Amino acid sequence: MNIQLPPVRRTLAEELRLQLADEIVRGALTPGAALDEMELARRFQVSRTPVREAIRQLAASGLVDARAHRGAVVARPTEERLTGMFEAMAELEALCAGLAAERMTAIERRALEEVHERLRALIHVGDPQRFHEVNEAFHNAIYSGAHNAYLSEMTEATRARVQPFRRAQFRTLGRLSKSHAEHDAVVTAIMRGERDRAASAMRAHIGTVRFTYEEYAESI
Repeated sequence: MNIQLPPVRRTLAEELRLQLADEIVRGALTPGAALDEMELARRFQVSRTPVREAIRQLAASGLVDARAHRGAVVARPTEERLTGMFEAMAELEALCAGLAAERMTAIERRALEEVHERLRALIHVGDPQRFHEVNEAFHNAIYSGAHNAYLSEMTEATRARVQPFRRAQFRTLGRLSKSHAEHDAVVTAIMRGERDRAASAMRAHIGTVRFTYEEYAESI
């Protein structure tokens, strides 16, 4: 079985959000720096509408402080906010993984294994950006396999807020192979239909993601 992953399709605002988020997390845009909509629109050769939406999305992640009539400036999420986002992410993904272990169809399980193998191949390529994109497909397969549309929506919305930090941790040396090993524990539990073990493995995985991001943030 050879599952062809669809190309990643993002809106212009999402593309801008990802690029600006990367610059903020890397330190290219420092806390307190002003984000002028007109200047950004000129830089990226777009209208102000996607820039405004990208800034709104960044504010939801705590990377931008946007205040009415005062403009937007680069920020850093507080430790409390970052902890809250990762705690919520871990529990939502754990619930998805546990339900997927019970509810995934045979076809969905094979598709999950296929994406898992694609990630294995990407370890040797050493492309964090492509790994991140296929990693999203891996997690999406688990959300879908939980067969709970409302839970899937909540999990995806939370992931969008945590996404800048999840992307950054893939720049840590050796992280791609370690992430795949953590996924392996999740996949094994799902294939065996072990709800509690799948949930526990996913929760531990997200906990490691947070720890790795913090190590990366301290290194830059």
